[in-house]
Amino acid sequence: MSAVTLPTHQHLSDLRGAALLNLPDWSGVRRVNLDGLGLGALPEREAAPDLIAFSVYDNALTGVPGWVWTRRELRTLNLSANRFTALPEPLGNLRELRMLDLGRNELNALPDVFGGLRQLAFLYLSHNRLTELPESMRGLGLLTYLNVTDNALTRLPDWLGDLRDLTELRLYGNPLEALPDSLGALGSLRELHVMNARLTALPASLGGCGALEVLDLQGNALTELPDSLGQLPRLTALNLRFNALTHLPDTLGDLHALHTLDLRANELTSLPEGLAHLPGLRKLDLRWNRIEQLPDAFDTLIERGCQVYL
Repeated sequence: MSAVTLPTHQHLSDLRGAALLNLPDWSGVRRVNLDGLGLGALPEREAAPDLIAFSVYDNALTGVPGWVWTRRELRTLNLSANRFTALPEPLGNLRELRMLDLGRNELNALPDVFGGLRQLAFLYLSHNRLTELPESMRGLGLLTYLNVTDNALTRLPDWLGDLRDLTELRLYGNPLEALPDSLGALGSLRELHVMNARLTALPASLGGCGALEVLDLQGNALTELPDSLGQLPRLTALNLRFNALTHLPDTLGDLHALHTLDLRANELTSLPEGLAHLPGLRKLDLRWNRIEQLPDAFDTLIERGCQVYL
């Protein structure tokens, strides 16, 4: 490959894509970005010892050079949208890692080495073939975002509740049959997304997630809801579309922050009157249920501007 002549003002780590690929010496490069180049392999060049970012999103890679796992200062590692079927144990040596994206690969399992990644805040594992999560992930005490969507998980470990800093948890697109009771220990959780799973019930402990603002349970097989849902004072959006609910708990009338309630495509014949008095409710979707007429109490809700779809 021909050498690249750099303008004197251009820093090596500003280079990305083909420009970086054509650079014959990476020894001064602290950020590697080779996204979307269709690469099946990487060149035999080592980046700087103090490398802080390595991104090879959207290629055709099955592995990366061994030197990547020796870069102890690495903060961002993006291997998503490639063809990885496994990862080596030295992944656990990247002790300064903050963001790890392994999504859209062909991973059947993960190495049980997450105990070394105690600085990790964002973990993306979506669109793989995972059937379980490694035990060492319970030590990710600073993890704020976890995405394991579109895998093959039928259950979640009880230690999930140990991830006390989680603020967003995305679980949809898995054949999950239940959620663990320990979920209620996630007092910092603001968003929980479990669409298109196989849930038939929710744990009563869910009421312990007092910071929860968004709860999306569309496309499950829920027939009832726990009374404890009324203990979510910050909940603003509740999506229960495409379930099998026949009734709702009266405690939903305690969700004073709620502004969007989607109940479309269930088996409801009536509603708790408390819903009519929710002060912030702006949208109530009741279509495709068995409710023929709303009680008079809901007239006030409509008069003050709430969109009601019946």
